[in-house]
Amino acid sequence: GEHYVIELFSFPNPPARPSTPESCGLRHLAFSVENVEVKRNELIEKGLDCEDIRIDEFTDKKFFFTTDPDRLPLEFYEN
Repeated sequence: GEHYVIELFSFPNPPARPSTPESCGLRHLAFSVENVEVKRNELIEKGLDCEDIRIDEFTDKKFFFTTDPDRLPLEFYEN
């Protein structure tokens, strides 16, 4: 089968991100979920700060952003 490798880096004093998560280019990881409301509530219950749920203007799908421990954006997108 196919194999995938994801490399994650962490730096002690990284600079702030210069742009918003929706900017063009490889900026963040996105995860497909069945229900964004349920996923958002799960993450909030675990202590994460999550942005409000929004609607993708091109697909009418729901999505939201949160951040990882290094403050990099993570997107959860309803499939």
